[in-house]
Amino acid sequence: MFRATQTEEKLKRDQVKNKTQANQTHYEVGKKVRQTIEELGGTMPENLPTEESIKKIEKKSKNSLEKKPTKK
Repeated sequence: MFRATQTEEKLKRDQVKNKTQANQTHYEVGKKVRQTIEELGGTMPENLPTEESIKKIEKKSKNSLEKKPTKK
């Protein structure tokens, strides 16, 4: 999310107008963000645990709601 917001701001600030420049900007910002994470000793994104899929969460939520007793 941080990388995306920083890239968006840089695209606006630099008034990037074409796809080639936009791709290069995305690459450069991503490289810098990864470099900073590494320098700070943080966990690289590919080493973070994956989150449960939204479909599974929705299914659990639906099942949970169906099992709740109704108040009288």
